[in-house]
Amino acid sequence: MHTPKPINTIFFGTSEFSIHALEQLIVRGITPTAIVTVADRPAGRKMEMTPPPLKVWALAHNMNFFQFEKLREENTIQTLSSLAPDVFIVASYGKIIPESILQIPKYGALNIHPSLLPKLRGATPLQTSIMQDMQYTGVSIIKMDKEMDHGPLVATHEEEVSPWPQTYLELEKYLAIKGADILVDALDGYVSGRLIPTEQIHENATYTKKIEKQDGLISLDSLTGDAGWNTFLKYNALYEWPGLFFFARKNETDIRVKIKEASWNTALETMEILRVIPEGKKEMSWKDFLNYIS
Repeated sequence: MHTPKPINTIFFGTSEFSIHALEQLIVRGITPTAIVTVADRPAGRKMEMTPPPLKVWALAHNMNFFQFEKLREENTIQTLSSLAPDVFIVASYGKIIPESILQIPKYGALNIHPSLLPKLRGATPLQTSIMQDMQYTGVSIIKMDKEMDHGPLVATHEEEVSPWPQTYLELEKYLAIKGADILVDALDGYVSGRLIPTEQIHENATYTKKIEKQDGLISLDSLTGDAGWNTFLKYNALYEWPGLFFFARKNETDIRVKIKEASWNTALETMEILRVIPEGKKEMSWKDFLNYIS
């Protein structure tokens, strides 16, 4: 396994995907000088200020990090420039990085994107690939430009993922690690100029949509056949958030029920619900739930 010569990197990320990628980069000998992540945001029912996952990780590992509210500010540009980075590595940062920032590193910014670009540009490639039953998928490394997921390709990895489907969390970790590996493998050639990035075929581009909470709503009439398979794909895709839910009648009132565990019965071509959380109640088995509402 080849490890490139040490270069000065700054890592941009926010989510669990970025943590998996960063941990693999470090395993492969790429430890960033600093981490850039988003600012703390209100979250949860009480809207308490909550740090992004990568900040929590950075604090636990004594890593130098920054939370810039606005990337375009002169202070941000000066701070990052003072670190004299050779390259930025970006993985699931979640904010548009302006051209003024992308021009700071000597060799630009490389982004780890979990799809076969130009397919599935945008913020939800993992969820979309699962919902669209794209078992043949992969990860791309691009040199970033000012447009979203538009830059030339530095490296790609593609495969028929197995087992399939996987939950969002499983596919997220798998492709983050793959992405980090192919980035490290390509880095020497990229920095030396031996590896020339290739333009994406932009006319083949497709785009993903933002996931909304209401996307998790399903009907219990859509659990068999092709409709059932699509519902099972959605269960896997939205496993982390928002999760699948449906409404049921209890004492002449509609209650919201969240699906916690489900499986696919190949013989019956049916999605089987195993465990649920009814509104105002603790998690229970599907059998107990049916007794509860009867």
